[in-house]
Amino acid sequence: MMSVSAIKALAGSTDAREHMSPAPRLSTDFLNRYSEALMLIELAVDDHGLVEDLKAWRSASYREHFETSLLRCAPSALAAYDRVAPANRAAFEELCRAMARLVATATALLADKHDGLDPATIVEVAGDALRRQIARATQFINANGAVDIGRVESHALQAEVDALLTR
Repeated sequence: MMSVSAIKALAGSTDAREHMSPAPRLSTDFLNRYSEALMLIELAVDDHGLVEDLKAWRSASYREHFETSLLRCAPSALAAYDRVAPANRAAFEELCRAMARLVATATALLADKHDGLDPATIVEVAGDALRRQIARATQFINANGAVDIGRVESHALQAEVDALLTR
């Protein structure tokens, strides 16, 4: 059986741990913005009035989101973002732009009743694609920016959505 002092020695001094602050972490709070848009898209099939809410939806960059946020984690989330490798950050920002384009495309298609597209098809295709993009962004944030999400091209997802909606 180990003594208390031996356990403390293995775990590190409690005094030292008390003065150490954890490394800043990215925050998934940012993705709530896209989750809200996804929810509106999915509900718009049954309530066309929600298309007006979708039209009012605005994207923001990770930095913009946390610079205006009142969350306690905002400074840490920004510090963590500044530590992300530039190539990984650029891929994440492109993914966010792709999500915003997808929301705008779905909104425009849902608003245009004369286009002949079935709203349920629009919601199914756009909802699935946006859900996958949010999952990729979640993976990036949960890995604190260490994941290269640029391997799956965001433009390919948008092209897939565009192709499905032109059928």
